[in-house]
Amino acid sequence: MTSGFAVRAYRPEDERGWVVCRVLAFLESSFYDDVRREKEQYERTAIELVAECDGEIVGLIDVECELEPGTVCEARPGLGGMIWHLAVHPDHRRRGVATALLREAEHRAREHDLVRLEAWTRDDPLARSWYESRGFELVAGYLHVYIELDEGLRDLFPVTPDGIRPVKVFAHYLGDDEQAVRKRFARVHEDVLYERRFR
Repeated sequence: MTSGFAVRAYRPEDERGWVVCRVLAFLESSFYDDVRREKEQYERTAIELVAECDGEIVGLIDVECELEPGTVCEARPGLGGMIWHLAVHPDHRRRGVATALLREAEHRAREHDLVRLEAWTRDDPLARSWYESRGFELVAGYLHVYIELDEGLRDLFPVTPDGIRPVKVFAHYLGDDEQAVRKRFARVHEDVLYERRFR
């Protein structure tokens, strides 16, 4: 028990609390519309933890573990684990919940012979500064672009021969002229990859 909450393994009966915690945590971030109605399941070994306080899920972390380098994470030396979900309920922030979850996830990652963790996040200053303050280093990035009808969507993606008409598109921009993309489209986010090596 740490500061009124306990970190433990996720259990199937936690699913509703997991979903609620994630939705509320993400509402104030640039991932506000990345809503899940159920918890993700993993084919590979995964470290799935929650922080619980008075019977409520107040934090969560999911790390999918590699058995071979480059199968979940970027192809770099050593086995990695990808943090797919890390969230803290807004009413329980600044209590060390995320740090405690990360600490326990890293401990368990070592037991799976992992040497590093990776995490993708967007251009949220608080999230990025949190990762950096925990020893994560920025290693890559690109843009997430949301394209609406009034931004020339139909010119970029015309109606298909079988009648599919795009009304909204989410795209990745991997080119070199980020300023032009930001100028052209209203909703653009930098998506960045962080890595923390612990061995």
